Amino acid sequence: MTHEKTTIEYKQVVATCKALFLKKTKDYGTAWRILRLPAITDQIFIKAKRIRSIQEKGAQRIDDPVSDEFIGIINYCVIALIQLELSESENTELTVEEVEPLYDHIIEETFNLQQNKNHDYGEAWRDMRVESMTDIILMKLLRVKQIEDNEGKTLVSEGVMANYQDMINYAVFCLIKLNENNVVI
Repeated sequence: MTHEKTTIEYKQVVATCKALFLKKTKDYGTAWRILRLPAITDQIFIKAKRIRSIQEKGAQRIDDPVSDEFIGIINYCVIALIQLELSESENTELTVEEVEPLYDHIIEETFNLQQNKNHDYGEAWRDMRVESMTDIILMKLLRVKQIEDNEGKTLVSEGVMANYQDMINYAVFCLIKLNENNVVI
């Protein structure tokens, strides 16, 4: 039953993220296509650092809720994964109709990864703290930055794609936990 519950909750969170992503695409177009991967990684880093800072201080001065930052992490990771799939020579301006199936494809692959890991790890994330998952997201960002600094070369480690997917999944888990606890930060 828990795996089924996770599937439902996961899809609800992703639907919220996707709706916002598509609305912003209507407002701004795909200006993000101009960004190189390190810039996207840094944008995700900023969001994760803000979450951790608020968690450590126990207070915030800007009213934007922490949940919005987790949504931002998810959507910027999707952007990074789309950028990995699209070549630099392709059109930088995509329509909502072109972007939506790309978004869906990335989320489907990431969801499938989550299903496999969740099966093997037995829903371990449910016993984790949001603060711990925030730290793991930051660690994965530092890994991605190092891989980027190494021009994408790794000796034995998974590449940036797997790290972006893990960040999406941890951010989804954080949003599920925040929703379960009715935590508004």
